[in-house]
Amino acid sequence: MQSKVLPLEEGKDPVPLNRTNQARPLPLRLLQLFVLFLVLCVAFSVVSLYTIRRFGVDSAVMTVKSNFLPCLEEFNISLSELIRPPVDLMHSMTDEELFWRASFSPRIKNYPFERVPKIAFMFLTKGPLPFAPLWERFLRGHHALFSIYIHSLPSFKPNFTHNSVFHGRQIPSQVAEWGRMSMCDAEKRLLANALLDINNEWFILLSESCIPLFNFSVIYKYLKESKYSFVGSFDDLGPYGRGRYRDAMAPEVNITEWRKGSQWFEVNRKLAISIVQDTKYYQKFEQFCRPPCYVDEHYFPTMLTIEAGDVIANRSLTWVDWSRGGPHPATFGRRDITEELLARIVNGQNCSYNNGTSSICSLFARKFAPSSLQPLLRLALDVFGY
Repeated sequence: MQSKVLPLEEGKDPVPLNRTNQARPLPLRLLQLFVLFLVLCVAFSVVSLYTIRRFGVDSAVMTVKSNFLPCLEEFNISLSELIRPPVDLMHSMTDEELFWRASFSPRIKNYPFERVPKIAFMFLTKGPLPFAPLWERFLRGHHALFSIYIHSLPSFKPNFTHNSVFHGRQIPSQVAEWGRMSMCDAEKRLLANALLDINNEWFILLSESCIPLFNFSVIYKYLKESKYSFVGSFDDLGPYGRGRYRDAMAPEVNITEWRKGSQWFEVNRKLAISIVQDTKYYQKFEQFCRPPCYVDEHYFPTMLTIEAGDVIANRSLTWVDWSRGGPHPATFGRRDITEELLARIVNGQNCSYNNGTSSICSLFARKFAPSSLQPLLRLALDVFGY
């Protein structure tokens, strides 16, 4: 650092001056230029905003509209196209995606179109449907009133003809093990796929060994006029009922709410959505109901008793014969099929229906062996009415 010595004045000592510490005033010319620059910026901004508002926005909007109109025209979907059920039931959705999609439900009760309620027949099977010819006869002439869904082993390749009501009705499936949660997953998968058709109103779970006991008109009327859904549910106090309960299922499920029932059910659309969207009870049953607790006998009956006990009939629509004892119901083969047996199944019951009494209690029956098809076809018209 250099210092300069000022000239001496009389009577004063020389004073050093440090250049770096001297404050120099801002030149007037530079200050004037800065102020002028600010004024020009403000003026330019005002003119630009006015120009954009007056001319630029209108033209920009027109340009955007013209660019997007073709896209909008491509997606000009009518309501009928929006609600049309998928023609091809095969899709790439995961169960999580499928259940989420199927849980959609309109909040307005009145439909803005003429809705014809349909029955969704959901077949849970390992492979072939040996009674397809009988079902074909039963369904003939009612194509607008039903839908069919088939959950089989993933490896099974169906060979239905193109004119069959079963052709193309297989859904994406996974292996389902009896007594395991995978069985309930398969049932939920059937419900979810059927819910994608907004016209499906009643959902019936069937096996490959099931047959209809009445003609289509009787069954449709029975379901349409019923105030209840048909889910078997009862409180079994013994070792095969409450004996399967685990305390760890509380507080979601208490032992007094624990129910047992038939796997084969019928539910309306509202209950079907409740089953598909459930995660609260699913986790408990998946974790704590394992053999010798058979989840397909307890999960849906217990959940629906807790959540919707006032709208289920606590009985199944599917007849079975447990008179021979054992863990499985009796199977009827060719030699068992007589007019007397079928008449006893159809007419030999009385039950509650809409708070009254009815002689029509079971609409379906199982288990029938494939060998019984021909005698059933021969007797169906006289006994079942189709």
